[in-house]
Amino acid sequence: MPTRRVLSLTGPDTESFLQSLVTNDIAGLQDGLVYTALLTPQGKYLADFFLKRDAGAVLVDVAEELADGLAKRLGMYKLRANLAINSTDLQVQRGTGPAPMGALPDPRHPEMGWRAYSTAAESDDGSDWDAIRVRHCIPETGIELTPDSYILECGFEALNGVDFRKGCYVGQEVTARMKHKTELRKGLRRVSVDGPADTGAEIQSGGKPAGTLFTRSGDRAIAYLRLDRAGEDMRAGDAVIGLLP
Repeated sequence: MPTRRVLSLTGPDTESFLQSLVTNDIAGLQDGLVYTALLTPQGKYLADFFLKRDAGAVLVDVAEELADGLAKRLGMYKLRANLAINSTDLQVQRGTGPAPMGALPDPRHPEMGWRAYSTAAESDDGSDWDAIRVRHCIPETGIELTPDSYILECGFEALNGVDFRKGCYVGQEVTARMKHKTELRKGLRRVSVDGPADTGAEIQSGGKPAGTLFTRSGDRAIAYLRLDRAGEDMRAGDAVIGLLP
C-alpha cells in the first residue's frame, strides 16, 4: 500500500477556501469522502486526494510524497483566509472486505472498497489493488498521475473527481475547455499485453511513438495513448499491445 499522510485544515474559512481551489464540489462532504485534485493554473495535475469532514476540520488524505508540496501550495493560496494547515497522526486503513465502523466508500468506484482513518497502523486487507485499478482504468498517484497529466485524460470525470457545475477553481478554464471545446487526443486506456513489458515502456504503432505502458496486472494494463495511433499494430518492446473496450 502506498504510504499516505493525513493533513487537517481547521478554521471558519476552510470549506470556502477549498471550494475555490479544488476540482470537485466539496458540498459532497455531507455524503462522505470527496475525491478531488489541485491543478496548476495551466490545468496540469499537482496532487489528487480525498477530503473528509471530521469534528469541525476537513481531513486531506494524500500520498506521502506529495504531502509537503500540497501543504506548501495550500499555504501559498491561503493569503488572509482564516484557517490552519497541519499534519495529523491519523493513518489510512482501506480494503474491499467488510468495512469497519466509521469507514466510508471510496468515491472513485465501488470496487475500490472503503477507507477509514484512525491512529492505528496504516493498513489494508490485502486486496489486489493493481488488478482492480487496471480493470477499471483507475490511475495511481506517481504512476499514471504525474506533473504532465491533465485530469480529463486520466478519467477524472468517470472517477467522480471533477465537477463542471461548481464555480471557479485553479486550472478550471483549461479543464472546461478540454471538456466542452476539444476532443481529447490522448488519454488513459485499458490494453492487453502479450509478452514481457515493464512499466514505463514506450508503446509504438507502425514504428511511431504511440504512448507509454503503466500499471500491469497479468495480461492487462493501463496505458497512456495517442488515440490517433492506438491501432492493431501496437508493441512495447517484444510485447504485443491491444486496445481493450
